[in-house]
This record gives sequence, C-alpha cells and structure tokens, in this order.
Amino acid sequence: MHKRTLIKNATIVNEGECFVGSLLIENHHVEAVVRDRDVPPACPPDEVIDAEGCFLLPGVVDTHVHFREPGFTHKADMKSESRAAAAGGVTTVLDMPNTQPQTITREALGKKEALAREKCLVNYGFFVGATNDNHEELLQINPRRVAGIKVFMGSSTGNMLVDREEVLARLFARTKVPIVTHCEDTSVIAANMKACCEAHGADPAVAFHSEIRSAEACLRSTKMAVRLAREHGTRLHVAHLSTAAELELFGPAYPRITAEVCLPHLLFTTDDYARLGTRIKCNPAVKTAADRAALRQALSDGRVTTVATDHAPHLLREKQGGAARAASGMPMVQFSLPAMLELVDAGVLSIERLVALMCHAPATVFGIENRGFLRPGYKADCVLVRPAMPWTLTPNRIESKCNWSPLEGHTFRWRVEKTFCNGYLLYNNGHITDEDHHGQAVTYAR
Repeated sequence: MHKRTLIKNATIVNEGECFVGSLLIENHHVEAVVRDRDVPPACPPDEVIDAEGCFLLPGVVDTHVHFREPGFTHKADMKSESRAAAAGGVTTVLDMPNTQPQTITREALGKKEALAREKCLVNYGFFVGATNDNHEELLQINPRRVAGIKVFMGSSTGNMLVDREEVLARLFARTKVPIVTHCEDTSVIAANMKACCEAHGADPAVAFHSEIRSAEACLRSTKMAVRLAREHGTRLHVAHLSTAAELELFGPAYPRITAEVCLPHLLFTTDDYARLGTRIKCNPAVKTAADRAALRQALSDGRVTTVATDHAPHLLREKQGGAARAASGMPMVQFSLPAMLELVDAGVLSIERLVALMCHAPATVFGIENRGFLRPGYKADCVLVRPAMPWTLTPNRIESKCNWSPLEGHTFRWRVEKTFCNGYLLYNNGHITDEDHHGQAVTYAR
C-alpha cells in the first residue's frame, strides 16, 4: 500500500545541523528533508504529524547488543528485546555471536538470520565469532552478509577466547570485514581473581569486580589489538572502552582503528556498587569517576567514534552473588537515547554530536547501507523525542523480558514519543503499534 507521511515543524538534528523543518516519508524511504516551518510538499501527504516541540533524529543504530537467541530465551529473545529497542528509539541492532549455539559458522549465521526474519521488530544484523580454529570458515562468509568478526581477547564463553598472538595475527592480516574486539587480558584477570579469592573468599563482594577486571587488564589487551591492527592495516573497532588510559591509543592518526564506549561506562562508576550492587556488574567492569570523566570528554574530541549499549539481559536471580558468581551484563537498549540526551542537557556533548555517535558513525563504521542518516532515498528510520517531559522508570515500563533495569527509579527528562522503522510507525506514545511487524536485514557496502 502506497503511503506518504509528513512529519512537520520538528527540530531536525542531522549531519551536524539542527534546524526546524519537515521530513516527508514515502513508503519505506525518506523522500525529502525540508527546512522551515509549515512548508507544504508538492504532492499532498496521506498523513500529517505535527511535531511541534519535538526533536526528530535518525533512528539509533546500536551496534552492540546481546538478544540471547538462540539458546538463552528464558531471559531474552529477539521479539522482547526488539520491542525494547523500538521503545527506546533504536531502529537497527547488530547482535553478538555468544549465543547457544555460538554464531561461528555459516550454518549458525543462517539460522539466526531466519529467527530474526520471523521475530525481530527492528532492523538487524549479526557478527560472527572468531575461535582458535574457525579462521577458514570466517573467510568463506560473504562480507555483505555480516557486520564483522567479534574477537574475545579476554575471558569468554566456551571456545570463543582468542588470545594467542599467532592466531590473532593471522586473523588481523586476512580478514575482509571489520574486527570488533573485547579487550581484557585473561592472565591479568586470572591472577587478580586468585589473589582476591584468597583474601576475601570464593565469591568476593561485587565491589572487587573492578579490581579483578582491572584497568591494567583492559589496557594490556587493547594495546595488543591496536598494535596488530597497525601492523596489518586492519579495520579495527575496539568495543566498550572503560579506562582513561585506553583512550590515548585512538585518534585521527589511525582512522582505520576506532573506539566504542558503552552506556554503562558513561553512567556508572565504582562508587555506585554501594547503591546498585551486582545490577551494574558488567565486563569490562565500570571504573573510577576519573575514568568516566575521561570517557565523557572523549565523546567530543574525536577519540571515541561510536556509543552503544552492550545490552546484555540476565534474570535478577542470575545477578545474585558477588564478583565471581553473579552474571555480568545489564539491559540498556531501551534507555540509551533518553540517558544520552540527559548528558546533552548536562553539557557533556551537543545533540549534534550525540546523533553522530549513535546514528551516523555506527552506520559508517560498519558500512551499513542507506541507514543512519535522514537523506532522500535512505530508509525512513527515525525517532521523535520530546524534551522537558519527565517520567520515572518503573518495572511496568520495561519491555525487556528480564524486567529490571539499573536505572529503575530514575526520572528521565526526555521521552521517546514515536519510532519509525522503514517508514512504519512502530512505537507510538508508549505502545508498540504492531506485534507482527518485522524489521529488515541490513546490508553492508564492502
């Protein structure tokens, strides 16, 4: 069915500019971006949305999520977590490979793609995981079919730990797609855990988690990844930086080596363990207030290229225990945009820079075609957000299956009002409009 939708009188934030104007959507695509107020299109639209007082942004592209399917659907699945994404203004997600079975073969990738076609409400893509022995398999995967290769250079599930330098060097030298690394040195972590358990028992308090998965562990591993990428000319994106020291490895001198910061490390510090306990236990661990301040500063000075969530749901019962026993990870995809907009209000970054970090750059880094920008001919993925509309996060507002958040009780100042995915109004003022709507598989320009 042919449909033209006009979103008028919004404050549009796109490609470094912020202006009042209108967006005309024709079916799945952007037809026009028009400056100024109440400018009528040449051909009358079928629907007009007056967005006076709202900001219109490209849909968020979250390039780091764990939707847990297949294998861990007791705590999350593609449908529940894509609902959460839509409610948060996220229109495209890239899912990580540490599911069960792991996404380390073409066959496993195909099965996950089939699940997404059936269940994912927003647009989707996938990483494949590296192991010590699947190098040839990775080389056979169509580069236009995968976002990149995920390399766990620190403790991970099953056989996905790859920390032997000869294996890493071969992978960095030959891959044709971006490599995304989880950088924590396993030997440092193991030594820290052993010492901590000897001093504080088999399951030390969660406050020790940031000492066990220390800044040294992160920096040592990140240095190795960056060195290998420089030696081999690899397109490298280092996931979830958590320390000030790591930031010094990135900058304009090496444009093929970029960095991601995730929401937990921008919001929380080690001081928050006393209040939130294992709810903020994640890998890499949150670090000091000084580290958080450095990460926030780097959002605007070019050292950080993208912001993602590392959305990683667990049931609350799985978060019980301490540094050794409690599961690591937290559900964040629904709240990343409102939380980052509060950092805009606090003067941490501009709203134009937020859009660059969460929409434009994620699409550019991974070569996602026709998304991440409000441009004629691009897919009409966009979100309307309204400032100065306070609302308090309570469990009944949480879309993730795990039904908790470390941000519960927080009063946000921005509200996601409408999320359009491929031109379709998927989320509207607190409600998913169609549970049977499906997003599209993204493609990559390589």
